[in-house]
Amino acid sequence: MSRALQSASGSTAEDLFIDLFSDTFGAEKAGFLYSQYHFFDIYNNDRFADFMIENGAKRIAIEIDDEASHHPGLVSRNKFYDDLLKQNSMIHLGWDVYRWAVRQMQLQPDTVKDELRVFLGNAPAFREVTDYLPAQRSKSFEAVDLELKEHQKAALASLEEMRQNHETIALIYHATGTGKTVTAVSDAKRFGKRTLFIAHTNELVNQAADAFRSLWPEVSVGVYMGAQKEKDAFVVCGSVQSVALHTEEFCETDFDYIIIDEAHHASAESYQKMLAYFKPSFTLGLTATPERADDQDILSIFKNTAHKLDIKTAVEIGELVSVRCIRIHTNIDLTKVRFNSVRYNIRDLESKLFVPDRNNLIVDTFMEYVSTKRTVIFCASVKHAEEIAEKIREKGVEARAVSGGMKLSERNEVLAKFKSGEVKALCACDLLNEGWDCPETEVLFMARPTMSKVLYTQQLGRGMRLSEGKDCLMVFDFVDNATQYNMPYSMHRLLKLKDYHPGKRVLGTKKQMQEDDELYRGGEKPDAILDYPVSATDYEAVDVFNWQDEAAGMLSQIEFIRRVDVQAETVERYIREGKIVPDMIVPLSEHKQLKYFHEETLIVAAEKFGWTLISDENRKELFMDMVRQMDMSYSYKPVLLKAILQYADAKGRVRLDDIIAYFKNYYESRKADGLVVEKSNSIYAKGGYSDADVRRNILSNPFKRFEDMQMLHHTKTLGIIEVEPTVWKHLTDEEKQEIEHICDDKLEQYYKRLA
Repeated sequence: MSRALQSASGSTAEDLFIDLFSDTFGAEKAGFLYSQYHFFDIYNNDRFADFMIENGAKRIAIEIDDEASHHPGLVSRNKFYDDLLKQNSMIHLGWDVYRWAVRQMQLQPDTVKDELRVFLGNAPAFREVTDYLPAQRSKSFEAVDLELKEHQKAALASLEEMRQNHETIALIYHATGTGKTVTAVSDAKRFGKRTLFIAHTNELVNQAADAFRSLWPEVSVGVYMGAQKEKDAFVVCGSVQSVALHTEEFCETDFDYIIIDEAHHASAESYQKMLAYFKPSFTLGLTATPERADDQDILSIFKNTAHKLDIKTAVEIGELVSVRCIRIHTNIDLTKVRFNSVRYNIRDLESKLFVPDRNNLIVDTFMEYVSTKRTVIFCASVKHAEEIAEKIREKGVEARAVSGGMKLSERNEVLAKFKSGEVKALCACDLLNEGWDCPETEVLFMARPTMSKVLYTQQLGRGMRLSEGKDCLMVFDFVDNATQYNMPYSMHRLLKLKDYHPGKRVLGTKKQMQEDDELYRGGEKPDAILDYPVSATDYEAVDVFNWQDEAAGMLSQIEFIRRVDVQAETVERYIREGKIVPDMIVPLSEHKQLKYFHEETLIVAAEKFGWTLISDENRKELFMDMVRQMDMSYSYKPVLLKAILQYADAKGRVRLDDIIAYFKNYYESRKADGLVVEKSNSIYAKGGYSDADVRRNILSNPFKRFEDMQMLHHTKTLGIIEVEPTVWKHLTDEEKQEIEHICDDKLEQYYKRLA
């Protein structure tokens, strides 16, 4: 998608999509959208997806296009084929790919929102895409020639030492018969937390379960395989096939310790899906086969398939360089800049940022502090980058702007000159967020305000690689004036550091952080910043309030409504009238606010107004209770349920047209058989009704009560009735048969009374 593409409102097409996504799932969920996600196609060419999001264990790419982007009659043949290659490469990576056109979003926003709900679910389990984080460090050790007793001691000691060093993944090579399962069980027992053991055959799963029961009898041990689904046990031994297919049955933090037997299979898609989903404290791989037939290194496959380090831990264990920070305050006011939960309005931002005073401040700071050091300056746009580079060159220092619009050869030449030190300042917009590393980078200027944690951390990662002679990375945060709710990210907001001393480490090993603390307490500057014109005695309290973090533990208005058995309009009216008071209100603009509630507020409101609290755990039982107790002022509810049971697909979705046809056939058949059809005021008793009359009848009468209880959903623009997924996927065949019998009994009793 062209980044210059604008919607009718003047915001970018990406901003328009974020708005629709926020309206559908809640603005706080927009933070999970990873904009301009970098990947490689099957020919190893650099590509960027407009958006990437993780939903459970599934990766979803979203592309936003203008009308001509994929029309073979309107674009060049090569461009058309190239776009096909991009999409096919996404699918090859195992992603779902969805596309929307800009004009469609402008003219049919409700259709796009309905399609989002269908494709991603009414209550999706979005997760943060953490590809910008460093891969975990991992180790392996062999135990081929050791006696079992020696092996246990050596292996357990090594694993404990690794955990003390903050390492969270290991791979053990065991010769067959040396007791690898016993070693793993012993370590899990010593670790003492909830454990998941994964193997690829039924025999290995059962053997592991027996070993756990024998060696760790104090805890419950369950099997998750085939028809056995003992998922609530303290130790779960499962087949990779069953667990990978049912990750939604588990929370990603259910297990603190995961053991992967036969880890040389870890490159298989089922293993990758499972390992990408769970977030344990420690992961242990076991294998007797250190070599693979395809010559791929198992350790590399295993660590890259598993989990990621957070930046703080990566610095603590020496995987990334330590970071110092200097804050540069500007006189730019961002308080009136509009934003949509994760992005500033580009026009508002440009009008505020592209002013001589701020640009001069960036250039003067560079010249005063770091003109001899290799520095990356992150700018708000290509134009901004070019202006800053030109001003630095006017001061006599070689600086260049880089952008995605440059020829590849020219861009590579500039990057090479920066790496060699010939170019001292590299001014960039989005280009360097992904896919480029220069370990020799010594300084970063964060001169582009962003509300995106992902974008800020991506930029930070460009300078954190280790390099010989590099003691630390210096980050300059350009701090513009903002409100609590549209405040851009900075090092202190990212790390939640409330105290600021110029030049002090904000990330480092424990020893480095202690040394800095001692120096600053004594009013001394560390050697690394002796040449910086800052005072070690300066101090500033930083407001690190982050509404996204606050909202993460609260209920949005969408979620509040989903949890009670009343209509959305009722909840909205009670909020307007002050009967329900939000615990946090986020002002996005003059006319738009986000409202969030603590769980306690929900509980109090439910008790006060006599509402039933609904959760994913009790939703199915509440649905079954509704069916068993449904009142019968008319015959419509059981007829609706019978239609759904007959026509629902595997996901509980039914075309409304099929339900209309079922209703017409049901009542016309009764009439043809000479039976009582309905009460005299019913359209089915009167006759002469149209399909539109039946549709109105269904949606206004039997459907409404189920909708109010969040049990059925109507996707209007697609003409679909859907059973709430947390109900449908848990309904057994026996329960569906029970519903059918209840409906038949209710109808029989109803018509007896009517007769």
